[in-house]
Amino acid sequence: PISVSEYMAICLFDPTDGYYTTREPFGASGDFITSPEISQMFGELVGVWAYSAWIAAGKPVPFTFAEIGPGRGTLMIDMLRTIDRLDPGFIATARIALVEASPRLTEIQRERFATAGRAKPSWYTQVSDLPDGPHFVIANELFDAIPVRQFVNTEQGWRERMVALDEAGELCFSAGLASIDPALLPTGKKAEIGAIFEAAPARSSLMAELSARISKHGGAGLFIDYGHLEPGFADTLQAMKAHAYDDVFAHPGEADLTTHVDFAALAAVAQASGLRPRLCTQGDFLLRMGLLERAGALGSKAGEDVRERLRGEVERLAGPDQMGNLFKVLAVSPENVALPGFNPAD
Repeated sequence: PISVSEYMAICLFDPTDGYYTTREPFGASGDFITSPEISQMFGELVGVWAYSAWIAAGKPVPFTFAEIGPGRGTLMIDMLRTIDRLDPGFIATARIALVEASPRLTEIQRERFATAGRAKPSWYTQVSDLPDGPHFVIANELFDAIPVRQFVNTEQGWRERMVALDEAGELCFSAGLASIDPALLPTGKKAEIGAIFEAAPARSSLMAELSARISKHGGAGLFIDYGHLEPGFADTLQAMKAHAYDDVFAHPGEADLTTHVDFAALAAVAQASGLRPRLCTQGDFLLRMGLLERAGALGSKAGEDVRERLRGEVERLAGPDQMGNLFKVLAVSPENVALPGFNPAD
């Protein structure tokens, strides 16, 4: 048996057979579509946020403007196009960085940036390779693909949830034999037999690395993903293939595997590094950043077909029954840096 975390890592990142190393996952022809691919407005508003955060931090120069897990490059292209219209000096002074572990996706990004304007990014395979100095970091749907550990409450106590083979040689879940360090488990919550708890030390480690850089050198970070604000007991492991849910064991390496992000845990990591976290839903964030106003401006001189498309994009990005409530937004910065898109209570 192997842990759920190992199973996710192999399926997603195996050098020769992993999902992200061998496939084009994004867009209509892939397995899922992300917010930047749904509408240019998403990248435009996130770009306005990044530019505003840079101003709030005192316009430090030099600085790094980085996206982690940039997919096909759509978000960064939309952000830079928008910021360039606001302030042409931004691109001239920024060290634009794309952190991408997949050679296949890196090549797609290089091809797109070759014709995407005057911005010339640098590529990195890991956060630790980024240059020192203030960092303004964006990540959309990054943390959900970082493997998690799952624990199951059994009659013998909490055990790690494993992936094993059944008598027919098919993949199945099983419970490990060893007891679990209580420090990994939630406190103060009663769990029934069979309850599942998810912990993501790899996510916390990445958040700690980013927070330490921002805390030391200045800057801000914005992290958008689907997940929850309060930890609880749930099995959120899911597979997506051809824009539909798939059995997590049906197509290993051929389907995307994700779990919901525990934003409270990430916020706690940032706070431990001396940063101030803000949390809200994607719907609230985009509406506060001007989603309705931007849609109105784009549709003001367009035909009814374009206005109808824009209404659909707004609903999909910010509607409470679509991505608006399921997706959350976490922003982090030093205490004295005021960030747009959030209320004092967030």
